Amino acid sequence: MVQLIRESYAQVQPRVEDVAQFFYAMLFTIAPDTRELFAANMQVQRSRFMRALMHIVQNVDRPDELVPFLRQLGRDHRKFGVLAQHYDPMGTALVTALKQYAGPVWTPQVEKAWSDAYGLVAKTMREAAEADPGPAWWTARVVDHHRLSWDLAVVRVTPEQPVPYRAGQYVSVEVPQRPRLWRYLSPANTPRPDGSIEFHIRAVPGGSVSRSIVGHTQVGDTWRIGSPMGLMTVDRSSGRDVVMVAGGTGTAPMRAILEDLTQWGDNPEVTIFVGGRTHADLHDLDTLTAMAATNPWLTVIPAVESYPRTAGMEHGTLADVVTRFGAWPDRDVLVCGSPAMIRATVSRMLVAGTPLDRITYDPFTVD
Repeated sequence: MVQLIRESYAQVQPRVEDVAQFFYAMLFTIAPDTRELFAANMQVQRSRFMRALMHIVQNVDRPDELVPFLRQLGRDHRKFGVLAQHYDPMGTALVTALKQYAGPVWTPQVEKAWSDAYGLVAKTMREAAEADPGPAWWTARVVDHHRLSWDLAVVRVTPEQPVPYRAGQYVSVEVPQRPRLWRYLSPANTPRPDGSIEFHIRAVPGGSVSRSIVGHTQVGDTWRIGSPMGLMTVDRSSGRDVVMVAGGTGTAPMRAILEDLTQWGDNPEVTIFVGGRTHADLHDLDTLTAMAATNPWLTVIPAVESYPRTAGMEHGTLADVVTRFGAWPDRDVLVCGSPAMIRATVSRMLVAGTPLDRITYDPFTVD
């Protein structure tokens, strides 16, 4: 089954955007009530579909990785209003879309492999959604909005009930300026007694939600926050030291993890590489440096790509700088940033000799 799925996916992968578009068109045709679950602009939703499908294919033979991801995905889909009866038409739409673009490699055996695999995927997601005792989302009020630059803001919200996330996880949010357009953001703090959550948001090109948050969020706005997701964490019992690689606002989950570690007296050695195109992109460097000053187990290494070189900082992309320092074969590695930064860094580290099973990154950290 694994071989058939991967070989057939390799045939459709060059046209996976068409597959995603066909999938949703088919889904809305055979189950019209699902259309109202999503925003009018489906571009981001299609992108998420493509990433999720690729992640499933990559991990189809790694149940220890795939099952937790699917459970999170099932819980997260509750925020859209996805119900148990929606999973069958979703499966029909997926198999039909793949068949449309797979060409001659599509055989009855391939169709059965995908149908069987989807059955397991849907079962895992549905059971996780049904078993979750928490709400589909939490309501939160914006209590602070601080704009650091024209394209960067820090927003603090206070939920009506604490959101049960773990330091390093991310959540989806819906803001009143862009209803039904859910976006993933990472809390920059470990859970607090008052439940407040701090988000660091950069306005990205073409990002209607991120631009809206940075430019138009008001104190008193009501946000909705979806179920926590993500696998990034530090296992203090593993005996292994840690390397963190954070680009731009990818520092947020790393800072939350570090903040959590400061509560303990005995921690692994942690080296965090923080990078950006310019010094201005290292918006949280002062906080991380102050943290390192009082925690001897933490080392902060900033890096910038622009010239001229800056004293006290490494020069180059994060992929350049991290591998320049070594292969890190005995460390656990956490990576967070833009999809392009994650791809480049992970690829370079693998070539340098970092074991794949020591590298952790989340597929939905940035939209």
